[in-house]
Amino acid sequence: QVQLVESGGGLVQAGGSLRLSCAASGRTRSTYRTGWFRQAPGKEREFVSHITWSGGSTYYADSVKGRFTISRDNAKNTVYLQMNSLKPEDTATYYCAVGTAGIYAYWGQGTQVTVSS
Repeated sequence: QVQLVESGGGLVQAGGSLRLSCAASGRTRSTYRTGWFRQAPGKEREFVSHITWSGGSTYYADSVKGRFTISRDNAKNTVYLQMNSLKPEDTATYYCAVGTAGIYAYWGQGTQVTVSS
């Protein structure tokens, strides 16, 4: 079992920045990949970014590429999502998840990000 807790969400004006954190506990493994997803009201959940355990490989959705940066500190079992140049369309609940081979087995409870125009 892996427990994930997201934090760092909040209300920010367009153009502003936030940094989300995803703290993991339990049976974390070096094979895990950590992903960030988001879901806006009335919309389906969408992929935002992921990072491998080593941090050597990252991937971003086109909608956030160049604005968001994913990173990790394995000593703290924490993955971060630095979000810059935020837009109102980034408003959503953001979730982190861990898994292997593209299957995300464990999910956090989410943190709300609201970007005002």
